[in-house]
Amino acid sequence: MATATRWKPPWSPSAPSPHRMDWRFLDVRIRPAARLLFAVQTTFEQGMRAYAYEQGSTEMHTPKLMGTASGSGAEVFKLGYFNSSAYLAQSPQFFKQMAIAAGVDRVFEIGPVFRAEPSFTSRHATEFTGVDVELAWISDVEDVMRFEERMLAHAIALVAERHGDAIEETFGVELAVPETPFPRITMAEAQSMLRADGWDPEGAKEDLDPEGARALAARMLKETGHEFVFVTHCPTGIRPFCHMRSPDDPGLTLSFDLLWKGLEITTGAQREHRYDRLIEQAADRGMGTDPLEDHLNCFRYGCPPHGGLGMGLARVLMVMLGLESTREATFLFRGPNRLTP
Repeated sequence: MATATRWKPPWSPSAPSPHRMDWRFLDVRIRPAARLLFAVQTTFEQGMRAYAYEQGSTEMHTPKLMGTASGSGAEVFKLGYFNSSAYLAQSPQFFKQMAIAAGVDRVFEIGPVFRAEPSFTSRHATEFTGVDVELAWISDVEDVMRFEERMLAHAIALVAERHGDAIEETFGVELAVPETPFPRITMAEAQSMLRADGWDPEGAKEDLDPEGARALAARMLKETGHEFVFVTHCPTGIRPFCHMRSPDDPGLTLSFDLLWKGLEITTGAQREHRYDRLIEQAADRGMGTDPLEDHLNCFRYGCPPHGGLGMGLARVLMVMLGLESTREATFLFRGPNRLTP
């Protein structure tokens, strides 16, 4: 009588991520860690939604097909659209702002985002899930940061309550619920601190590179005991034209990045809501206003002061669970070299 052999997957559980991604349905089926990831993701999204609803936010579903390329600065995917062309949305920001102009004062969306960037890092993808928020009648950008830190603390607390033990057992990560407020530091202060420690000694970088972000996070953790840090007042040269400029220094924007354990998980800002200023700032960038007509029309007849943020869901899960890549934090990853399965 033949001896039955135990079935084995066509890859090793310790194989590099691409092999497991090729057989993702089997990967998720046989690895409890993969299934736990999606349970955590579900709870985390539930926590963010619950906080947003409690704050009177309206959940919106914005188009992912656009007639013109959006102005965020990232590359866009162009595709045929009947007898013309269309673009995949890089961000729902302009649509969120349209909702603000329409009188929907607090808006959020959890949905797909597309970036045609040929990046092969552990944190980039060509399609990912974005968590986007827009808030009207803000006093300043601080209101946006305050909303985000409280939303994150609420959602992480829910994850810790439901899955904390399983996360520690499976991933070896003790999930700490962050206290609010998170530390804040201006980009200039952060760069000055890091350059004193040997980072970018020539002073050539306007933005923090991954090395600088990790060094800053380590420094802030040591000094404040906090894993999160907001980096604020970024230079206009590394921000979109629609970010409001600082009244004290027009070379700076009222914007921020949020780092968690040294990885940028969020970019946000107070938007420029004054029509004439938007026209001026677009001209400063050498941007024609014709492709922006629909967007600019939202401000032509008045729009309240507002600001918002965009967060990468897979990046948050990657940091939360101590994963090596967003590929591990996504059900079916999409990158420059992956369109299957």
